[in-house]
Amino acid sequence: MKHKGNVRNILITTVKRQKWLSIGILIAVLGAIGASLIPPLLLGKIVDSITEGDAVAFSFFVLYFVVLALTGFMDTARESLLTVFGQKITHALRSRLMEKFLGLSADTINQQEPGTMVSRFVGDVDTVENLFTSGIISMFADTCKILSILAVIWFRNKGLTLVLLFLLPFLFWFTRHVQKNMLTAQIENRRAVGRASGHVPETIHNIRTIHCFGKEKYMEERYDKYISDSYRAMERTNFYDAIYSPVILILNAVVVAVVMLLSASGDQQILTFFGMSAGTAVAVINYISQIFTPVESLGMEIQTIQSAMAGIHRINEFFNLEADEADRASGKRQGVRKTAKDISEQKKQVTIDKIHTADAGDQTAVSFENVVFGYDEHLVLEGVSFEVKKGEQVTLSGRTGAGKSTILKLLLGLYEPQSGSIRIGNVSATEVPEEERRSLFGYVEQSFHMVPGTVREQITLYDRSITEKQVQAAARLTGLEDSIASLENGYDTVCTPEIFSQGQWQLLSIARAAVAEPSILLLDEITANLDVETEKEVLQALRRVSENRTVISISHRTSAEMGRIIMV
Repeated sequence: MKHKGNVRNILITTVKRQKWLSIGILIAVLGAIGASLIPPLLLGKIVDSITEGDAVAFSFFVLYFVVLALTGFMDTARESLLTVFGQKITHALRSRLMEKFLGLSADTINQQEPGTMVSRFVGDVDTVENLFTSGIISMFADTCKILSILAVIWFRNKGLTLVLLFLLPFLFWFTRHVQKNMLTAQIENRRAVGRASGHVPETIHNIRTIHCFGKEKYMEERYDKYISDSYRAMERTNFYDAIYSPVILILNAVVVAVVMLLSASGDQQILTFFGMSAGTAVAVINYISQIFTPVESLGMEIQTIQSAMAGIHRINEFFNLEADEADRASGKRQGVRKTAKDISEQKKQVTIDKIHTADAGDQTAVSFENVVFGYDEHLVLEGVSFEVKKGEQVTLSGRTGAGKSTILKLLLGLYEPQSGSIRIGNVSATEVPEEERRSLFGYVEQSFHMVPGTVREQITLYDRSITEKQVQAAARLTGLEDSIASLENGYDTVCTPEIFSQGQWQLLSIARAAVAEPSILLLDEITANLDVETEKEVLQALRRVSENRTVISISHRTSAEMGRIIMV
């Protein structure tokens, strides 16, 4: 299996896990097809008996309505089971998508359009669900129904069967022509909707810049263009959808009329193929209606399948993107891709040991050497070099946009430099195992990002390896111990925005960074949004937390307390 998250593999796994549900769907499909063939035959028998003057047994009427009820029950069972099965598919796909998404590097995520990324989780997954609920299985059922009806009609009216066999290739061609055009329009619509969806968060994120440079009209025109592209694509889809059903209905009526005229012609040769009794005529008309209905549905199912295939293609692109990133990182970190668990654990332990050995024998904690990095075509860092000694406190300073925050993200291994090296001791920043980064780095941002849960969970981030003793020590170190104790349920209090002040939330952010007892603290302008009094309180807590640790901070303001200044 090339990609663990490949849609095909996920679908196969889900089908295997839902074996009894799959069997139930198959029974319901075949049962509905078989039951639907019986009522026209019974109705024809009843009509023939009446026209011949024979008495019709009451049991025929009862059987007729029982079979109709059974057909309806089997159809309902099929739809219900398909709905459940589709939900299972949706759950499996979205779970795997999120798993892959969380494994992507920040650099890879930043290169994706937010709207396009969201559309994969929502619209594309829904189309894959439709692939089963109203696509492949429904298409299989309708195909079986068409073949079954043709087989029954052959024994009742061979001429009609030949007429239908003559028309089916035309219907197939017409359906394919319509659906190909609809698929093209749908793909264009998806792209336009993805761009429009991404335009809104982009506008919100850059709203100050837009107002500053008077670009409101430009952003409005861009959004209008995306919406117009979507509308034009939808208009083409609606046009083809509108012409398809009338053509099918007209053909239905024409076939019935032709067969009825031929059966009443009186020519013996024609009657050999088209002659039939009144009861057979009733059954045949019923069957003609039944065969054109699934043909019409078949067209819609082909559309659904093609739309789903476009969705699958887009989802697989996402999985391939993740796999390519993983392969690239793996190639750099290991040289050759190896999946054996013991080898992976061995390499991980070697990396950890190298970090600790470097800390013990080398006074260099962090080093940048001729680092070059940029976003797309925009170069942010060019030939940046500096060293930070173990236990040293340094401050990165420089103009806005100079790349100070980018340096921290490179150090955290979120991005990889385009050239140059970034090392933690003797180890490349990208070689640090993800599960070890929290014990190595403590990262504090400008504002606190709350997660759902209690005060304890804000600090631990659901890391079970962190003990209660460590949580309380971090709270005590930042001066939050009394504030937390005053809460109704202490550390078990469910967090809401109003339970702490802005300064206390920032102290909680420092506690979160310090709780795993990291050797390096990274601080990204943590006092930028605080008033003077609150800033003093936060800086006092920071002095306690920074003791015996390497500290790299970002600040526009410089002072003697900030240690050595590195200009960026």
